[in-house]
Amino acid sequence: MPVALPPVSFDPARGVAELRTPGSLYALRLDADGSPRHLYWGPPLDPAALDALAAPHSPADSSFEAGAAADELAPQTGARFGPAGLQVRFADGTRGAEWGPAEPRVAGDELRILLTDRHFPLAAELCYRVHPDGDVLERWTELRHTGSPGDGPITVDRLDSASWTLPPLPDYRLGQLVGGWNSEFQLRRERLAVAETVLTSRRGLTGHHVSPWLTLDDGAATEEHGEVWSTALAWSGSWRITVHRDPAGRTTWTGGFGHEGVGWTLRPGERLTTPVFAGLYTRGGFGAASRAWHHHVRAHVLPDAAADRPVVYNSWEATHFDVSHAGQLRLAERAAALGAELFVLDDGWFGARRDDRAGLGDWTPRPAAFPDGLRPFAEQVHRLGMAFGLWVEPEMVNRDSELYRAHPDWVLHSPTRTATELRNQLVLDFSRPEVEAWALDTLDRLVGENGVDWLKWDANRAFTEAGRPGSADPDRLWIDHVRAVHRVMDRLRDAHPRLRIEACAGGGGRVDLGILARTDQTWTSDNTDPVDRIAIQHGYGQLLPATTMASWITDSPNTATGRATPLRFRAHVAMAGVLGLGGDLTAWPEDELAECAALVARYKRIRPLVQHGRQHRPPTPDGVAAVHYAAPDDTEHAVLVWRPTTRFGHRPPPLRLPALDPRAQYLDLDTGRRHPGALLHHRGLPLALPPGDYASTLVHLRREPS
Repeated sequence: MPVALPPVSFDPARGVAELRTPGSLYALRLDADGSPRHLYWGPPLDPAALDALAAPHSPADSSFEAGAAADELAPQTGARFGPAGLQVRFADGTRGAEWGPAEPRVAGDELRILLTDRHFPLAAELCYRVHPDGDVLERWTELRHTGSPGDGPITVDRLDSASWTLPPLPDYRLGQLVGGWNSEFQLRRERLAVAETVLTSRRGLTGHHVSPWLTLDDGAATEEHGEVWSTALAWSGSWRITVHRDPAGRTTWTGGFGHEGVGWTLRPGERLTTPVFAGLYTRGGFGAASRAWHHHVRAHVLPDAAADRPVVYNSWEATHFDVSHAGQLRLAERAAALGAELFVLDDGWFGARRDDRAGLGDWTPRPAAFPDGLRPFAEQVHRLGMAFGLWVEPEMVNRDSELYRAHPDWVLHSPTRTATELRNQLVLDFSRPEVEAWALDTLDRLVGENGVDWLKWDANRAFTEAGRPGSADPDRLWIDHVRAVHRVMDRLRDAHPRLRIEACAGGGGRVDLGILARTDQTWTSDNTDPVDRIAIQHGYGQLLPATTMASWITDSPNTATGRATPLRFRAHVAMAGVLGLGGDLTAWPEDELAECAALVARYKRIRPLVQHGRQHRPPTPDGVAAVHYAAPDDTEHAVLVWRPTTRFGHRPPPLRLPALDPRAQYLDLDTGRRHPGALLHHRGLPLALPPGDYASTLVHLRREPS
């Protein structure tokens, strides 16, 4: 009987550390020069097989380049010419770290490797953690100035969370999520260039334009087959990931917070801890990689993954800034009748807010809109059977606000530079303790005094003029602002255990594992057009589970694109995530209101599958998109199918469902038809799509008892 191997181990005789998950092995070796070097990342091996591997070395080994294996976190010393994950400068001008003997420590599911510079008061701990229920490996770095008070500061020009290394492959393909405002999460897979490929955000936010997530494979992986390596950075501010494919064939990447041109100072006794940079390996293709990420997010990131996300109604597209108690109550009554479980009062309810030029920062009800305050309105929403939510943007301020007039020094600014205004607003500097304290106190009172159950926390502009001239460490605000936002969210939830938070930043501008550790879901995109949303949601699901993905049924024609689509099609697209409602319900005809109520009720029947099940992406013919959600025990399945456009004479072939058990029988709960699992698995499910463009269907299957 084989001996069970521990999840984390270090063998001093071999100098090898092993981190094991159910489906992978990650191994590193401590070299004689004190450097932790990458050894292996792939399918599980026993120690003897691992030792039989040839010692990794640079394929470019020559008299012009060192031949050592890749570093676990490369410093900028020695004959290292790739991107350095650790770049430091000491008071005498010396650059780079030179490590003495490493000191590894294993504690349960965690490995820490202490590194100490041979000459300067600098120590780094490379930290690793695995979870026994999944294949994600979490990594981060802690850097310390170990000197006495009289020692000079250490400048940190770059401190990445981790560096990663691929085995030699015939070729390399990079998968990433790119886009922009209203077009987030567009999946791109392209051959990796022989170069340094930099993914980055310089905006102070995670960013609409690229996500801190990637996949790498040999170019042949598919949805269900092939080796895939993937990483994701848990950071909600500026970041950088550099992928290096060298001409000799080695591919590595390194990533962490901050961007080029930004650095920090460590003084004696200070510590700088990076965010987690998590990674996983799978042999099951891109689908298995996504499901592994989804499991990890539910099990180890989200604060309350087991709770059903409510059907939300949000007032923004109905009223914009034209907000009044009576008007919002009419919307709330319509929303409740349709089955909404949460009413969110969006922008326009506070301060002097009649447009986007005033009011941000003054988080008290606008008297003309709510003459008796928010509490009576919240109580009416509660009596309708819904929770009550508010839109807030605590990190931003308008010049035309009482807050700015009282504290103009609280915004990000450089006194000798013109302050850039985007969206007629400026950014509050949450790295200032007084601003963090103001935000926590303001939001705490707002939630507590008004019976608020939900906050939609928005952040609608990037950082500019982000400096603090005269400070000994002016760039620290790029880190400290993000950590203060995280702390305020954490403390609000501690003070109000029933409070839930939705993350938003002009749509999907701040979506990452860091923000999701203290929020319940994200506003995926300001673009609610269902055709555009199919691609946005497809990319989003590469990393994140549907239980975090808010998606609304809104008016037709759509406010973003002007495209007119049937209600059924809009609803089926929105059902693929956390279903919500928007738009002016008071203008919807009675037949559409009745149809919408039926669609909401149907979503609630499949909600456990969508929000808590396994997500599969079936192979689809051109012009058709689909997603398949399976109960963890395979008892029920929901399949959503969309066909935005129709070509004459072309009927879609049956939709293969390879995630179904070919030995089972499945009952269609709507038609009563029984399907052999083998046919659905190998040949496919016949698609009963209505004629014409913007056709869609929902199929709800139940596994028959054997």
